[in-house]
Amino acid sequence: MRFSDLLLAGPRWIRQVWTGSLLVRITTTTLVLSVVAMGVLGFSLLSRVTTGLLNSKEQLSVAEATAGLADAQRLLDAASTGAAAPAPSRLVDTVVTALASRAGAPGNYEVLLLSSNPGVSAPERGTNLVSVASVPLELRNAITETQRESWTYTSISYLDGRSEPGLVVGAPITIPGVGPYELYYLFPLAQEQQTLDLVKSAVLGTGLLLIGLLVFVAWFVTRQVVNPVRAAAATARRFSEGNFDERIEVTGADDLAQLAASFNEMAASIGEQIGQLENLSRVQQRFVSDVSHELRTPLTTIRMAADLMFEERSSFDAPTARAAELLQTQIDRFEVLLGDLLEISRFDAGAAVLELDSVDFRGIVRRVVEASIPLADKCGTAVRMFGGTHDYRIEADARRIERILRNLLDNAIEHSDRKGVDVVIDVNETAVAVTVRDYGVGLRPGEAALVFNRFWRADPARARTTGGTGLGLSIAFEDARLHRGWLEAWGQPGQGACFRLTLPRSGRVSIIESPLPLDPEEADVTPSENSSKTRLVGRVEERSDRGYIIDSARKS
Repeated sequence: MRFSDLLLAGPRWIRQVWTGSLLVRITTTTLVLSVVAMGVLGFSLLSRVTTGLLNSKEQLSVAEATAGLADAQRLLDAASTGAAAPAPSRLVDTVVTALASRAGAPGNYEVLLLSSNPGVSAPERGTNLVSVASVPLELRNAITETQRESWTYTSISYLDGRSEPGLVVGAPITIPGVGPYELYYLFPLAQEQQTLDLVKSAVLGTGLLLIGLLVFVAWFVTRQVVNPVRAAAATARRFSEGNFDERIEVTGADDLAQLAASFNEMAASIGEQIGQLENLSRVQQRFVSDVSHELRTPLTTIRMAADLMFEERSSFDAPTARAAELLQTQIDRFEVLLGDLLEISRFDAGAAVLELDSVDFRGIVRRVVEASIPLADKCGTAVRMFGGTHDYRIEADARRIERILRNLLDNAIEHSDRKGVDVVIDVNETAVAVTVRDYGVGLRPGEAALVFNRFWRADPARARTTGGTGLGLSIAFEDARLHRGWLEAWGQPGQGACFRLTLPRSGRVSIIESPLPLDPEEADVTPSENSSKTRLVGRVEERSDRGYIIDSARKS
């Protein structure tokens, strides 16, 4: 197996499982919708919890920082009014120590006191080895420019390499004798992060459990519905295969039980009607067969008498001679009808068999076309035959093939309205095909599916030239089906009709596609002497003033 086939096998299998199982579709849909719903609900819950925790922490932190800033400023103002002002480094240490003592143990925050004059050497202090890098540069610039308290979320880092999420609140402060400073409170958010992680894990675990429960409930509930439906489908399939005694087991009194009971009633009614139709069909087949055989003996006697009268008609007066001729014609037609009825009865009884032999399909078509020339002369139309020089040998019953072609060609000539009939043959690896196309009145929409019905005629009022029985196309269709072939029809009002016969080249192969299109508009070659797509090579054999055959090879 090729790699591309392996790649395509997976999607094909998934599509087959998806389209073939209602249980899989409902369970999968429930899973997807549950995941989406739980995702939306979980995100909303986590967002609200996170917002609530951070807002609370932010309010407390800003209030703590504001109070600390006021205390630090009072401490600095008090130190500057003393008799002897302390050194700047001592003053900075005093402020940081005083503020750190308010943090408690362990500390709820860290403190950084940074100088606002980077070009001036001024002491800077912090608690617990907190790094100056914990304060974002954007926050320092904002405090320096606005001279207002500001805050932001950041990552608090330490000189020993530790880091944790936190909230930094900063404000400007002035140290007498030193200059402007920035006082920063750094509040760790480790506890809040733990709370959020706990909530997240709880939401995730609960969501997965709920999704699993929903999927199980959907599977369980759907299975209760699908199993009876599957059982009903299996019963219906066996019923359609001819097991008319199959019934669905009725359990309970719910809707499915009512459906099963209704199906059983319908199956019983259908089985009874099918039995009646089978009996009626057998009676009809037996009646047709018996009547056809019983009519043979009196028809033979009538034929002998009619032949005698027809031969002696010259000695009769004119009305009697005309009656003898009409009697001869109608007996001929009656014999054809009787033969067709006998053939139909063989098909109905399954007694029709093929006498297979290796035959030249092209030769059979030629013989039938040549035999149709007298009828074409009588109808004033032309018959044209087109075919290549390929090998057209097939395994078939030549008698039945000739009968099919004769029926198709006679019908086409009769309905051609003097516009000609085209017979085209072609072959491919598995099949041979012939199309018989006329350009007469054509077929109305829907009639292409009716032309092979017994005794069906497109125009019942139309006078028939050939005296057909209405069974010719039905017999032709059965002959084609007996060969495992296709007999199809196409037609458009005012554009004529086209019949296509496709036969397998051997009884051991099946037809994949026909060598010829059924719709003439799809043909790559137009069977016409004036066609720009076809160059006709061959000889023209004149048969009469109007009927002729073109024996040609189609070349590009």
